[in-house]
Amino acid sequence: MIIRLFILSTIILIVFSCQKVEILPNFESFNSNDQSLNYRILYPKNFNKTKLYPLTLFLHGIGERGDDNELQLKYVDKVFLNQNNYDNYQSVVIFPQAPLDDNWSSRLLTNNEIRQVFAENQKPTKSLQLVIKLMDSLIKEDFIDNKRVYLSGLSNGAMGSFELLKNRPNMFASAVLICGGGNPRWVKDFAKTTPVWVAHGSDDDVVFPELSINMVKAIIEQGGSPKFTLYENVNHESWFNVFNDPNYLKWMFSFTKN
Repeated sequence: MIIRLFILSTIILIVFSCQKVEILPNFESFNSNDQSLNYRILYPKNFNKTKLYPLTLFLHGIGERGDDNELQLKYVDKVFLNQNNYDNYQSVVIFPQAPLDDNWSSRLLTNNEIRQVFAENQKPTKSLQLVIKLMDSLIKEDFIDNKRVYLSGLSNGAMGSFELLKNRPNMFASAVLICGGGNPRWVKDFAKTTPVWVAHGSDDDVVFPELSINMVKAIIEQGGSPKFTLYENVNHESWFNVFNDPNYLKWMFSFTKN
């Protein structure tokens, strides 16, 4: 009986371990004008430089900043490193990491450090500028299909994603932005051209849901048709709701730039 239980436990562990792709082995760094940005890159299965692949950018939240080039992978096993998703959605995926003294968003914190203000013409942070340059360079690679470039981010990463859409309105085929926000005036250049899915928790007391709601309203006013999901009784970590939604990657990868 003990032997049978041991064998069964071993089989279960093997099956479980096969559900997740091995952690990305290469620690990359992008350099520009004496500034550097750490990032990791996930290549599709059986990657072949002679083929064309989508390019996906994922921006982490404020808690995953650092200099280890690892923390930004904290949640990606829920989605991109899941074996089923890895097999079905063949994409080059970029995971940059902002340093501790910077972040993805140029937001201005108010006195209570919760209410956040997004200036209309604020210059992107150094880290986001490096992300823009990194993406500009990657899109030029022969194996990247520049009609299938995708964007997703959570919390501070979603805020940075809104800024990225403002600064590169013609870059992305679609974007999924989770519990973020921005300046509603940013949307005029991408509202009609980039399909956006905005998600937020109704009880979020870190990044208030009004920030997402205001962006959705602005996109609609500019002639866009955003997808919006408000998760009832969910606080800040609404990314788990999105990551567990089988339509997350399916929706994002369903679009192609004209």
